[in-house]
Amino acid sequence: MAGRRGHWEEIYRSRAEDDLGWYEAEAALSLELIAAHAQPGEAIIDAGGGRSRLVDGLLSRGLGPVTVLDLSATALEGSRTRLGARASEVEWIEADITEWQPTPDRHWSIWHDRAVFHFLTEPADRALYVNAMRAALTPGGLAIMATFAEDGPERCAGLAVRRWSSEGLAAELHRIAPDRFALIEGRRHVHLTPSGVEQPYRITVLRHHDGGRIS
Repeated sequence: MAGRRGHWEEIYRSRAEDDLGWYEAEAALSLELIAAHAQPGEAIIDAGGGRSRLVDGLLSRGLGPVTVLDLSATALEGSRTRLGARASEVEWIEADITEWQPTPDRHWSIWHDRAVFHFLTEPADRALYVNAMRAALTPGGLAIMATFAEDGPERCAGLAVRRWSSEGLAAELHRIAPDRFALIEGRRHVHLTPSGVEQPYRITVLRHHDGGRIS
């Protein structure tokens, strides 16, 4: 949607990378979780990862192939510039996750989302997101999703958010796509913003399957 895209373009154009509340010099927890589950050569997609440094860590560890999807062209260009020559090793997709669907022949083994889903406060947008995630993931693939926890912030980047427990998030995915995602792990994580504010997150890991036996 034009309004959503414009909002995030303004955020990324007007603020330095290390002035963003979600900034991490290294995406250590995400890297730990992905490395624990990803096999060599398995495809990884970072949804909403436009300015994140996760892609740097994945490349340095030889994980991937890696795809980064974000609705902000400015955020994606910032990461491409930071990576320099290595940017050509990454697939970059500029798209709003609620409007995007992969082609039928494209699948990823790991879907990573740090702090996108909690911005989807409307049920219809969450359904579009989950349907895109289902189409993107292989059967047996993993979704690693980080959202503000139940006691986390109620707003971020000037927008309202929807806070989740891991159990609540799994239940929401089941409501949208019955029996397609199984909760594997949920953990609490406290992110320290560049300004020193603690933000409680829930990290939720789910396995995707096709409605039959979980792979």
